[in-house]
Amino acid sequence: MHNKIFLMLLLLSGGIMNAPVVLAESNLNDAHEHAEGETAHKDEHKGEVKHEEHAGHDEDDDDHKDEAKHNDHAEDSHAEEGRGGHGEHEEEGVAKLTVTQMKAAGIVVKTLQSQVINSAIKAPGEVRFNIYKTAAITPRISAQVIDRHVVLGEVVKKGQPIVTLSSVEMAEAQGELLVSVREWYRVKKLGKKVVSARRYTEAKIKFKLAKAKVRAYGMTAKQIESLLSSDDFSRANGRFELVATSAGTVLKENYILGQQAEPGQELIRITDESSLWVVANVAPAISHEIQVGNSASVKFNGQTYPAKVAQINHSLDEITRTTGIRLLVENNKDALHPGLFVNTQIETSGHSDALAVPEAAVLRSPDGDWQVFVEQDEAGEFKGVEVELLRVTDGKAIIEGLKAGTSVVVEGAFFVQSELAKGGFNIHNH
Repeated sequence: MHNKIFLMLLLLSGGIMNAPVVLAESNLNDAHEHAEGETAHKDEHKGEVKHEEHAGHDEDDDDHKDEAKHNDHAEDSHAEEGRGGHGEHEEEGVAKLTVTQMKAAGIVVKTLQSQVINSAIKAPGEVRFNIYKTAAITPRISAQVIDRHVVLGEVVKKGQPIVTLSSVEMAEAQGELLVSVREWYRVKKLGKKVVSARRYTEAKIKFKLAKAKVRAYGMTAKQIESLLSSDDFSRANGRFELVATSAGTVLKENYILGQQAEPGQELIRITDESSLWVVANVAPAISHEIQVGNSASVKFNGQTYPAKVAQINHSLDEITRTTGIRLLVENNKDALHPGLFVNTQIETSGHSDALAVPEAAVLRSPDGDWQVFVEQDEAGEFKGVEVELLRVTDGKAIIEGLKAGTSVVVEGAFFVQSELAKGGFNIHNH
């Protein structure tokens, strides 16, 4: 009984003594768990802070980038606006000149007024030789071609040697000339007091006839003089030169060296192409409106050449059944050649109202159209305006596309065009 009580006390005392230990361990465990919880909470809190800071930083960066992009976009927009404004300026194509510039360049502005202009008709035409300025070089006697002095396309002067010929007939004529000239000089030196009048006259006539004969056969005065100035009878070899009877271009050759040429055979054709004919084909119903002397123009390859009506045919062409109008055109630039098909414009006796400016006032725009420079609302401001060039007559350009009362540059148009080109403007207007 006592033993049981003692054991119970021992157990109770041990449990009481171990209780603080258990509590301490429990408290430690709780404290450890609490510490771990706080650490996790702190870590979680730090993670949230870092996440918030990172998110805030990213948002700031994004805002910064968006702001930079917005600025760049604004700058690009501003640049595009600037370029757009310049493009509009180019499209306007307006040149601004000061009074000093206009005076120095000789720019003259006048107001267009309707003028009474002769009416005109258009007709196709063909360029032909001016027969009055064309020469055929032919021998007058049978002769052999032994030398060539010019070639096709060569420009020759009047009197220039073309070919050298050799002829038996010419040799005989040259011999007679040399004999007759010696006889004539002897008789002439003796005089009429020594020789009879008959002999004196016969010697003189024979000399002149012999000289005329070689001249008729084709020798020039210069060649005859050279032959007579020599005492060498061997020079009567029948050789002589055919020369150019007019200045021009060698257009045709119809021989080869060694060939026997007959009298009248064309060996060389020379023509002066500075003046040509153009035959225009006009309907008979309107040909009566054209008169000799009327102004005309010939157009070929974008160029216009002034012309005059030289002749009106009185018979119709058998093929085209049209009236041929022969125009005389100056070809100083050597751009026209026989055989070319061209367009012509011929003034008639009718009249009409039209706008005219000096020919120099109409220039080509960059796209190839004709244009004049019109003064804008403010003095000294000019803009290129395209017009239709109807024709050019006596230095005047007949145009369409503007109204009467428009102020245009009539002198110094090239300077205005140059100023527009230097400024990078687009000087044509649609």
